[in-house]
Amino acid sequence: MVLLVVDTQKLITDDRLYNFSVLKKRIKELIEISRENGVEVIFVRHDDGVGCDLTKGTEGFEIYDDFKPVQNEMIFDKTVNSSFKETGLLEYLKGKNENTVMIVGLQTDYCIDATIKCGFEHGFKMIVPEYTNSTFDNKFMSAEETYKYYNEFMWNKRYAECVSFERAVEIIRM
Repeated sequence: MVLLVVDTQKLITDDRLYNFSVLKKRIKELIEISRENGVEVIFVRHDDGVGCDLTKGTEGFEIYDDFKPVQNEMIFDKTVNSSFKETGLLEYLKGKNENTVMIVGLQTDYCIDATIKCGFEHGFKMIVPEYTNSTFDNKFMSAEETYKYYNEFMWNKRYAECVSFERAVEIIRM
């Protein structure tokens, strides 16, 4: 199993996110527990391209300070919502015979959704710990409604196993 930390970049990791204080605490804790228990932590960053705020080379592109990778942890950069498309992540995981991905990060309705569904299609068991992904309000739903729609309805028992935070910690420690 690996812990995949998606798009927790400085520009978008802040208190505009639904349930930010819980999200921040839980992601940080899962990263620490994973490192302590030999579970590889892998990071993904989103690049919107030249002229955009979320672009490689800008401060906002970098990973949020509380979650910073340590030496030798893998970082994959992407330009689309899926962390698997043309990033090298798929090949990396397949090369390690890895079949389980615990996913945390941003944004629930964009890159987390796409990565979960693509991971599922590539044969990975996707695990989503409770309150470890988040998003912003949009013109159709509040961030809270969006979170609940995906975590409580769309993904669970379809594309992923959505588990309590306590269960996620147990899984990492196994």
